[in-house]
Amino acid sequence: MSDNKQVRVRFAPSPTGPLHIGGVRTALYNYLFARKMGGKMLLRIEDTDQNRFVPGAEAYIQEALAWVGIQIDEGAGVGGPHAPYKQSERKPMYRQYAEKLIAEGNAYYAFDTAEELDAMKERLKAAKVASPSYNMVTRMQMNNSLTLPEDEVKRRLDAGDEYVIRLKVPRKEEIRLNDMIRGWVVVHSSTIDDKVLLKSDGMPTYHLANIVDDHLMEITHVIRGEEWLPSAPLHVLLYRFLGWEDTMPQFAHLPLLLKPDGNGKLSKRDADAAGFPVFPLDWKDPASGDIWMGFREQGYLQEATTNFLAFLGWNPGTQQELFTMDELIEAFSVERIGKSGTKFDINKAKWYNQQYMRQLPDATLTTLLKQQADAHKASYDVEKLPMIAQLLKERLTFAKDFWIEGQFFFEAPKTFDEKVASTKWNAEAITVITLYKDALAAYSGAFNADGVKHILHEVLEKADIKIGKIMQALRLALTGVGAGPDLMQFIEIIGKEEAVKRMQFALSTLGEKVNS
Repeated sequence: MSDNKQVRVRFAPSPTGPLHIGGVRTALYNYLFARKMGGKMLLRIEDTDQNRFVPGAEAYIQEALAWVGIQIDEGAGVGGPHAPYKQSERKPMYRQYAEKLIAEGNAYYAFDTAEELDAMKERLKAAKVASPSYNMVTRMQMNNSLTLPEDEVKRRLDAGDEYVIRLKVPRKEEIRLNDMIRGWVVVHSSTIDDKVLLKSDGMPTYHLANIVDDHLMEITHVIRGEEWLPSAPLHVLLYRFLGWEDTMPQFAHLPLLLKPDGNGKLSKRDADAAGFPVFPLDWKDPASGDIWMGFREQGYLQEATTNFLAFLGWNPGTQQELFTMDELIEAFSVERIGKSGTKFDINKAKWYNQQYMRQLPDATLTTLLKQQADAHKASYDVEKLPMIAQLLKERLTFAKDFWIEGQFFFEAPKTFDEKVASTKWNAEAITVITLYKDALAAYSGAFNADGVKHILHEVLEKADIKIGKIMQALRLALTGVGAGPDLMQFIEIIGKEEAVKRMQFALSTLGEKVNS
């Protein structure tokens, strides 16, 4: 690849279902690299396997990429000079390249039936061959244009017999690839089988279509998952045989995403069983009706998700952990992507969400709080919502936590935390809460946090009781739980009448527990 050529990368998913979060990370790394290098990001839909096509998957892919902040410059849904960007719509162009490979002795027609292929595999298994395959040895016992007479091949083609086109892998050759992450990868050709390039229905396989499209779309760098590393030497051969070796893109194979315990590749069922999402957006399976949860619908913010994904295999080499998209672009380099698999730590994703929730503008936090209150049909004074949002924001991981952490702002407690009541509700607590209730009821000054705090200290001094002995019991009486935001500010928000009423309810409900 020429050094002065504009960087062009592509994300090329198959529309066979929802986009796994690992695929989103691959797309993100491509995007960060393209933007860092002043290049272009393409989206190509690789739908050559029509049997696995799932309705709605393509639209899902596009929506998911947009949600995480990836802007496609060219490709499916956008258009561009290399259209069409769906491989099924490019079908006619692939055959000529397969035929060129045959004409130059680098591929061949194979007429083997499914039964003949099965029989070959059974023979190899019986002979204790570890990995039975159609390769440079077994090809000579099969029905193909290398073993059949030329006139027989012509007759079969003219008669319309079914066939596939297979790559003719050379014997005893080392295939070398300089991966941007892993360095030199060397594979012996004896380990590569004669892959099908063109199927019997005329559709190309991934291997042929991928190489042809990357060449025609002038892709300069292929950044993809580690699972494609075993196919890379095959792709190097195709570039060479098609005469494109000089413009072959640079490869970078990303490390796997592992289960949280590091034991094996992360799967959707593992994640579902552990209760966390592994897809960017909710996905409803059109066949089964099953719904798989997505990061967006679980309450993860876009910025938090993007930041979390960027750090799954890459690090900036500094202590900084929170990045805007522009900062990620500036800091990103392929050289700082690790070789080994990365544990998928959902707790780290939650931590990122906490940080970004706290950074949201006050108006946004207030809106999110209002949405939660409305969803629970709570009544409230709209002017007090900004103060409630401020008090709760440090306690949030998701927007739904506004209600989990602060429903007592809107509803008086009907029950009380038994663990707190059993240890903190005592004679001293009853004394102070009774006095405090009466003092607040009689208070006629400005009802604010400073004022109610001053009254509490007067009551404590009168009763000769330290604040630490009764504070948790007072919170229990007012909220029903033993922890929460600043209690004096909470009392200011709910107001005098409500505070007095709640303490009276707690005294009448919990008072007997002291003597029981």
